[in-house]
Amino acid sequence: MALSEGIKRGTVELLLLTLLHEQDMYGYQLSQELCSRSNGLYTLQESSMYPTLYRLVEKGMITDRQEKVGKRRLRVYYHLEETGRDYLAALRKEYCAICRGILSILGIREIKDLEEDI
Repeated sequence: MALSEGIKRGTVELLLLTLLHEQDMYGYQLSQELCSRSNGLYTLQESSMYPTLYRLVEKGMITDRQEKVGKRRLRVYYHLEETGRDYLAALRKEYCAICRGILSILGIREIKDLEEDI
């Protein structure tokens, strides 16, 4: 497993919940939005995303609903519930604290310092 895959796995819930905080979305829309907002630096295949979505549904963090698209197709939209909002707030706080700690250990005081070579 590539290093970026391990780091990505730890951020999937955080990012999916963040997008769902803004509006209800369906799977393909979520993966496209992640890619778009990260300028292509964060890509997530739908097949890798669905287990996380299913787990969040089981935990009651999000709910899903089906909507008919066209004559025969169904699209599953995901909605952030109040417990999911609380969980997202806790995740954001924890993630930011961890990032601040890591940046401090790396000796990076400002974001612009990330662009400097070691």
